[in-house]
Amino acid sequence: MEIGVVYPQTELRGDPIAVRRIGRAVEELGFDHLLAYDHVLGAVHGDRTPQLTGPYTEHDPFHDPFVMFAYLAGITERIGFATGILVLPQRQTALVARQAADVDLLSDGRLRLGVGVGWSHVEYEALGQDFRTRGVRQEEQIELLRRLFTEPVVDFSGRFDRVDRAALVPKPTRPIPIWLGGSGEKAFDRAARLADGFIFFGGGIDHSVNAWKRLRDRVQDLGRSIDDFGGDYVVLPPGDVRDVTAEIDAWRDAGGTHASVVTMRRGLDSVEGHIDYLASIADALSLS
Repeated sequence: MEIGVVYPQTELRGDPIAVRRIGRAVEELGFDHLLAYDHVLGAVHGDRTPQLTGPYTEHDPFHDPFVMFAYLAGITERIGFATGILVLPQRQTALVARQAADVDLLSDGRLRLGVGVGWSHVEYEALGQDFRTRGVRQEEQIELLRRLFTEPVVDFSGRFDRVDRAALVPKPTRPIPIWLGGSGEKAFDRAARLADGFIFFGGGIDHSVNAWKRLRDRVQDLGRSIDDFGGDYVVLPPGDVRDVTAEIDAWRDAGGTHASVVTMRRGLDSVEGHIDYLASIADALSLS
């Protein structure tokens, strides 16, 4: 099982030096990947209809995952990069294909493209996309992305995108794996049909293990190989290092393929604090 780290961007004040230090530390400590959340804009929550229910506001800093990963690709050699998740339907599909292909090329095949539908209608409006159709649009986008990654010339007419005999050049050297993230039956159904894996957020280890078992059953019922379908558990127990390692062990025992350790919400107020905590996790897991 691969064990990685979630970039703690909401607690590092958008510091560009922190990007370099965390990226290098993740590699030096023996972790396998760095996962980054995605928000283009943070919005004020109060006095809105409908209300915004997500955890981030106008005060939370976010780096663009593609830009950050392209930078880190140049100063690391081994770790993988995962978007967890990129809010795909609020972005232009062809542009996502270009950006993802370049990150994968510049990193020598280290990108895992995790996508989801998001929760902020304010971001969708600001980016000129329809929040209400995000689920069905994402399904169409996944099909188009896979074609752009692999076909010499694409002629595509969908409900949301039209590509008139055009090509993505240069292409990635392999089909970039596309994972889904989210919660609920619609997300699980979409992943079972379309994705290469799923990223589990929240709910704790027992909830995620049960959801993982149900999702694998769905994949198998559709005639797909469960051996080729990945599961990444985002690890954020409320306790200490022993609780983190216990959840990772439980996820491994359940057949999980990836785990991503969160250092946020632990009262760590500096880059050094986050790195020291990761070092304690790496030591407990004997990563280095």
